[in-house]
Amino acid sequence: MRWIRPLSARTDEPVELVGGKAHGLTVLHRLGLPVPAGFVVTTEACRAFRRDGRLPDGLGHELATAVADLEAATGREFGGAQDPLTVSVRSGAAVSMPGMMCTILNLDAARRLERAVAAVFSSWDTPRARTYRELHDIPHDLGTAAIVQAMVFGNRDDHSGTGVAFSRDPNTGANVPFGDVLFGHQGDAVVSGGTPTRPLRELADREPGVWTGLLDALSRAEGHYRDACYVEFTFQSGELWLLQVRPGRFVGAAAVRVATDLVDERVLGRNEALLRVSPHHLRHVRTPRIAMTEEVDILARGLGACPGVAAGRVATTVDSAVRMAAEGPVVLVRPETSPQDMSGLAAATGIVTARGGPASHAAVVARAMGKPAVVGIGDLDVDTTSVRADGRTIGEGTMVTIDGTSGDVALGRPRVVTSAADAHLHRLLEWADEVSGNHTERDEARRLSAAQAVLRRDQR
Repeated sequence: MRWIRPLSARTDEPVELVGGKAHGLTVLHRLGLPVPAGFVVTTEACRAFRRDGRLPDGLGHELATAVADLEAATGREFGGAQDPLTVSVRSGAAVSMPGMMCTILNLDAARRLERAVAAVFSSWDTPRARTYRELHDIPHDLGTAAIVQAMVFGNRDDHSGTGVAFSRDPNTGANVPFGDVLFGHQGDAVVSGGTPTRPLRELADREPGVWTGLLDALSRAEGHYRDACYVEFTFQSGELWLLQVRPGRFVGAAAVRVATDLVDERVLGRNEALLRVSPHHLRHVRTPRIAMTEEVDILARGLGACPGVAAGRVATTVDSAVRMAAEGPVVLVRPETSPQDMSGLAAATGIVTARGGPASHAAVVARAMGKPAVVGIGDLDVDTTSVRADGRTIGEGTMVTIDGTSGDVALGRPRVVTSAADAHLHRLLEWADEVSGNHTERDEARRLSAAQAVLRRDQR
């Protein structure tokens, strides 16, 4: 049994074996894009670890061989005295589980590598990871791969940094790059939300060469997946490196717009576009908004991170969110969120954070769950019993309403309006009616579902 596979253009392993992250890295290799050298310890090794309570026989020898190959590829020695090779060890299951498992950066010695791999495998069974899988119907027996790569440093100098980027806006589906960037930081600072991020477009002015390379990478990735894409990247001393890529997995109105735009761009046919959009998405496509009148009492304003409106009582801790949710809807308000907050995020009907941007942990998890979220409220202070913003203090349990499009947080329950169906939705439904012959059904999700049933029957 071989437990390790290289990360290279020559590798063609199934995603179930190497995980989604490693599979995406091999795609980047094939597209000729810059990826740090590395290798992947497979999900089979994780399943053996979980079964036996230890790393499988032979893995230690394979790790030593793989590290020697990595040293040869980089020209540096692992654990060496000068300019040593340092590596990251990151989780990567077959199904994306953002932030739910362990990541280890800057690993300073060979004897610690086996322990780091074991730590990644163990993190598959943490309470937060199990909660996430239960919420998303992910089987508990899949296991995770562990990706080992040469480190690149976003904190090396003034021309270094890190960020995340979508090829299109995940909130609207518009064909413009979208994301966050941090100058002089490592990648975990972006997703943690602990450090204020900058809009991705600032990269064009600060590091035009990195910006050009990133746009090229997004374009090539879209061409491969024939879909909007998400990438994580680091740039070290002005040199771009890509750390992850996957399809964007947009929902609601954004998914509809991307599907119809890709038809216009001759990337997809109409039938493919119809199969790309879930009927469930259409139940969220008419975006609710707070009706802005003079009576609306705005407590705070941040960045809309996931469209929709949520009303509930303020909960300022994970424990209180879980407890209060048993009696009615709650809005979890935190300085920032982390994977340890998973039970509170699952219990809440909406999420608010003081720090972080549209690609922070809170924003990414909110989108995955389809929950309205507002992030990056700069003057928001949160403690265990109260919230302060704009010179006012409200206690835990106060009713608030949040607008995940505008970024508004209002006191009480203001009136909510729902946007009309836009041109993209009308076009998609017209295509659905042409396929199914159904011109009478009024429910949009049923119209799409009927068309998909016809298309799948024809495919069989």
